[in-house]
Amino acid sequence: MPDTTRNNATLPLTGVVIAKNEGDRIGRCVASMAALCAEVIVLDSGSTDATVAAAQEAGARVEQQAWLGFAAQKNAAIARASQPWVLLLDADEWLGDGADTAVRALFADGAIESADVWRLQRRTHFLGTVLNHGGWGKEAVERLFRNDLRYLPADVHERLDLRDRRVASVRARIEHDTARSLDEYKTKLIRYADLWARQKHAEGRRAGALAAPLHAAAHWLKNYLLRGGFLDGGTAFTYHACHCRYVRDKYRALRKLTSG
Repeated sequence: MPDTTRNNATLPLTGVVIAKNEGDRIGRCVASMAALCAEVIVLDSGSTDATVAAAQEAGARVEQQAWLGFAAQKNAAIARASQPWVLLLDADEWLGDGADTAVRALFADGAIESADVWRLQRRTHFLGTVLNHGGWGKEAVERLFRNDLRYLPADVHERLDLRDRRVASVRARIEHDTARSLDEYKTKLIRYADLWARQKHAEGRRAGALAAPLHAAAHWLKNYLLRGGFLDGGTAFTYHACHCRYVRDKYRALRKLTSG
């Protein structure tokens, strides 16, 4: 077995990323995993920019797969992993300071085998502002896991199938730069709201007339006020306002499908 205690040794770990037209940020993502992982795989879905070249230059192997949807695309990427463990990042994410050391420690002392899935802490950046509060500074995300795990079918907000799996946490941070511009972010949230509504409607969920305003108000109260989102400044106000509109829009869309 490789000596994973050395800082320059790779681990029995496959880094995976799905991407399309992420040429401006895929390099940062891949580079943060390249020294840690025995291999990094970027599953591209037809980029027309410099994504492929940037990913390869940073140390990834790039393969192609036409878009299957978020969950299915990630599952297709995981299926290509040759290593027993997978570290999955989105193209707009990267491993933060100290994450390399924390993950290496799991493998060095054998603690990695005590769970099937490891949660890392994700911190969101929005238009140049780091969001340390409001639920976005230490968001627990399941990103380090055995290579036989898969995502449950979903059009948006996909999650791993954790049934009968042991889940633990490691103090390793993922940084997440969620938007290139405000307009791009608003457009993305509109698309996500529609996908969410259609998915929930297909599952038999319904929304009443008051669902949209009540859920949006609850979101604002919980994240911006009670969790201290306001402490991150004016840009954070814009971020939380976007998400309140997103919550409102997705329940409005579900209500429309319900009424129709």
